[in-house]
Amino acid sequence: MENMQYAEELVREFLVFRGFTNALQSFENELATDVGRGFQVDKLLDLIFAAYVPKFQAEKLVGLFGFFRQCLSSSSAEAVLLASLSKLEVSVMRYYIVHAVRSGRRDKVLEFFGTSGNDLMRRDQDWTPWFAIPYVKNPSLDPQFRLYFSKDWYEALRVALNSKLAQLQALLEEKEAQLCRSRSHAASAMDASIARSSSSTLPSGVLDENIVSSRDNQDTYNHATPNPGNRVLSQDLVGAAKATVDLESLAAPSGHVTTSLSLCIDNGAGGSSLMLQDGTVETGREVEGEEEFAEVKVDFQETFLGHTSPITRCRFSASGNNIASASMDGTVRIWTYDSSTSASRNATIYCGAEIMSLDWECKSDRLLLIGTADGGIKAWNVDAKRVVCDLNTTEAFPSVLDLKCSPVEPIFVSAAASRHVSGHIDDSAFASLTVWNMKTWKAMTVLPLGEDPPAITSLCFNHNGKILAASATDGMIHMFGILLVSATVMTMEFEAKTH
Repeated sequence: MENMQYAEELVREFLVFRGFTNALQSFENELATDVGRGFQVDKLLDLIFAAYVPKFQAEKLVGLFGFFRQCLSSSSAEAVLLASLSKLEVSVMRYYIVHAVRSGRRDKVLEFFGTSGNDLMRRDQDWTPWFAIPYVKNPSLDPQFRLYFSKDWYEALRVALNSKLAQLQALLEEKEAQLCRSRSHAASAMDASIARSSSSTLPSGVLDENIVSSRDNQDTYNHATPNPGNRVLSQDLVGAAKATVDLESLAAPSGHVTTSLSLCIDNGAGGSSLMLQDGTVETGREVEGEEEFAEVKVDFQETFLGHTSPITRCRFSASGNNIASASMDGTVRIWTYDSSTSASRNATIYCGAEIMSLDWECKSDRLLLIGTADGGIKAWNVDAKRVVCDLNTTEAFPSVLDLKCSPVEPIFVSAAASRHVSGHIDDSAFASLTVWNMKTWKAMTVLPLGEDPPAITSLCFNHNGKILAASATDGMIHMFGILLVSATVMTMEFEAKTH
């Protein structure tokens, strides 16, 4: 951060020295409105949806996303975020057009296409139908544009953009922290080197004086010499210029970290340790000190017999009255653990293949979904005690690794893989995510995962069913915004690297 401020001071001195007063004034004005200095996601969203779009400032909208691209490098980790931001840029531009049409300013649509049309066509061929929207009588009713005029699509756009900008902010803060740590380590290494070389020949007073002098020289060197291992500092640090962390909420009145937090400390042996509030240290191998926990008592314990091979999965129903368990021999059993609950739902289901996934329908608590290693998806009705639907994935993705029902909508998502080895997931397998309608029992859409995506290991909906998380074997979590619009599924993807 100080390097960027130092560079700005040099620019000011140069402009004053050359007498470029107009340029100096423009430079100061630009700095005052620099979005990178106060990279705050909420303010950036307001800038887009409450300023640039309503005021038809398309050129500033394009420039803002250009700034986001400049903050990212071409590394594989940042390329994923860059691709997601590029997709969201397309959506924001389309929202700009929709807002202009709604406001009766079709001239602004023509102006936008006149200035940015060629660039849009080079980057995305899907823009072709949009060039006709200024001449469509009522585009909000047109099947091709109707989705973009809905409130749900707008809300999904804001959620996805908020998530991506938060990732960008975290990435820039991490870069700033890494830069500070590298400087600190370099200064510490220089101090230690001077101490070792001088301790045998210099008196202690002279040694202390030289160490202080070396630190001053190092600070001067950091200001005057650019680091060739980093990108241009204006790109690396611009997003973290005024990023702040509220540490007051993390500290106890005494200044110590509260018990809900852990501090990672380098123990000098290639590992790390955790310092807890009471001063104890956990190294990952042993814990020094003791911590008291409330006694755990077992209220009751029962054992269910019936499976003849290893049990691989078990799931409680939404009401908690029933348990479904699956074993490697392709058998699913439904149990009632509470003697006060009717056992009429108890059953044994023979699927003929290894069971890969189980999930209960969230609302009615009557349907159990079963995914098998041969590409089958069975829907078992616990009241009728029969399979009410027997689905199959495509031949390219025969293993149904996970199933997840929406907590709100009558849909479920299946994660299928191209290959599966009994007992573990093949890292070289490819994935497919399909959304199914539980009323018609037909596939509604296949969620985009890119070219040759790695296998999806687990699925999870959030509390309202609007966001789906899909974890993959490559350490990525794919996040999808799920919206049902006129019996069709609209999705918006945003990803996060976890490992």
